[in-house]
Amino acid sequence: MERTLIIIKPDALVKRSVGEIMGRFEKEGGRIAAVKMVFLTLEKARMFYGEHLGKDFYEPLVKFMSSNPCFAMVLEGDDMIRKVREIVGNTDSAKAAKGTLRNLFGTDNRHNAVHASDSPEKAKREISFFFSEDEIFSWEDRIYKK
Repeated sequence: MERTLIIIKPDALVKRSVGEIMGRFEKEGGRIAAVKMVFLTLEKARMFYGEHLGKDFYEPLVKFMSSNPCFAMVLEGDDMIRKVREIVGNTDSAKAAKGTLRNLFGTDNRHNAVHASDSPEKAKREISFFFSEDEIFSWEDRIYKK
C-alpha cells in the first residue's frame, strides 16, 4: 500500500467541487485514509511550498493557497502516487488531458483545483505536514468485514 497527499485547493472549494473530486479518487481505487479542512496561513503556505522559494510563481502561489480553506487528504492504495498523478493531469489546466481533474475543475497553472504529491519522498514529507501518524487510518490493517 502506498500513501499520497492530495490538497483540494481554494478554487475548487469556492466552486463547490470537493465532493466530485473526492468521489473520483475513490472511484479510481483510492481509499481515503485521512481528511481535514485546513486554512493555510501565509506562513504555513510559505513553509509547505518552501522548495519553490525564489521562483516567479512562489509568492502568487502562497497567496492563493492562503486565500481560502483547503481540504488535505491522504489516499492509500496500490501504486497510488502514479494513479493520482494520472487522474489529476498536467499542472497547467489548459494543457491537462480531457477528463482529468485539472481539466474539469481548474482554470490555469495556479488555479488548478488539486495538488498531488509527485514522489514517495514528497508524499511522506507532505503528509506529515498536515497529519500525525495517529490521524491516518490504515486500510491495510483494518478491513471492514460484514
